[in-house]
Amino acid sequence: MIDAASSSDAVAASSPAREALHMFMRNRTAILGVVLLLVVLLLTVVGRLIYPVDPFDIAGAPFTPPWTDRTVPLGTDHLGRNILAGLISGGLATLTVGGAAALLTLMIGLLVGALAGYYGGWVDEVLMRLTEFFQVLPSLILAMVLVSLFSPTLTTVTIAIGLVSWPTTARLTRAEFLKLKQLEYVKSARAIACSDAYIITRVILPNALPPLVISATLVIGAAILFEAGLSFLGLGDPNIMSWGLMIGTGRPYALDAWWVIALPGFAIFLAVLAVSLIGDGLNDAFNPKRRDR
Repeated sequence: MIDAASSSDAVAASSPAREALHMFMRNRTAILGVVLLLVVLLLTVVGRLIYPVDPFDIAGAPFTPPWTDRTVPLGTDHLGRNILAGLISGGLATLTVGGAAALLTLMIGLLVGALAGYYGGWVDEVLMRLTEFFQVLPSLILAMVLVSLFSPTLTTVTIAIGLVSWPTTARLTRAEFLKLKQLEYVKSARAIACSDAYIITRVILPNALPPLVISATLVIGAAILFEAGLSFLGLGDPNIMSWGLMIGTGRPYALDAWWVIALPGFAIFLAVLAVSLIGDGLNDAFNPKRRDR
C-alpha cells in the first residue's frame, strides 16, 4: 500500500511537467521554432564538416551573384570571399557568443535576484539599487565602451553583453523569490533548520524556474542581436567571421549586391525567430490559463 501511494504521488508530482511538455509538443509554432533552430545549428556545426572552406579566403570574382557559380553557391562579397563559408563560420561565432552571453546574463541575474528576494532588507535595497544603476544606463553604449576599453575579442564581447543585460533577469528572479518564500513548504524547510543555500537552490529555485526558462529564451535572442550589432559597428573580433561582421563590411555595397547583407541578415532573423517561437511555446505550456487555447 505504501509503495502504491508513493508511486501515485510521484505520478501526480510529475504530471505538471508532463502536461507542460504535452502542451509544448501540441504547439505548432513552438515545433516550428525547434525545427528552425535545428536547421541553424546544423548549418553552423555540421556545415563546417561538410563544407570546410575558410571564409576569409578569396574564392572568386568580387560580387558574384548567388546560384551562378557552383564553387560559390551563394555568391561572393566585395573581396571575392565565399558567402556560404561566411554564413557557416559566422553562425558558429554569433551563436556561441550569444549563447555564452545569455548564460552569463542568467547567472548574474539569478544570483542577484535570488539573494535580493530571499533575504530582503538591506541586502535587497543594495542589490536593487545596483540593478537600477545598470538598468538606466544605455546598454548598447555601455557595451561599446567596455569592448573599446579592452581588446575586441569574442570573450570581451561575451562579457560585455552579459554585464549589461542581467537587470531584467534579476528583477524577475527577485519577484519570484518574494512570492515563493512566503509559502508553507518554504516555511517548513526553515522550521527543520535547512540552510539558506539549500532553501534557495533546492526549494525555491526549482519552483521559480518556469518563468525564468521563458525569460532565458528571450535573453538568448537578445544576446544574438547584441553580438550582431556590436560586430556590425566594427567592435567585434575582426579575425573571426560573424554574421554581424558580414553585414557591417557589406553595408556600403547593399544597393549593388543585395545578397552580401541580405543572406547573413536572414540567418540572424531565422535564429532569433526560432528562439522567440520556442519561448512563446514554453510560455503557453507553463501558463495554465493558456492551456485551453
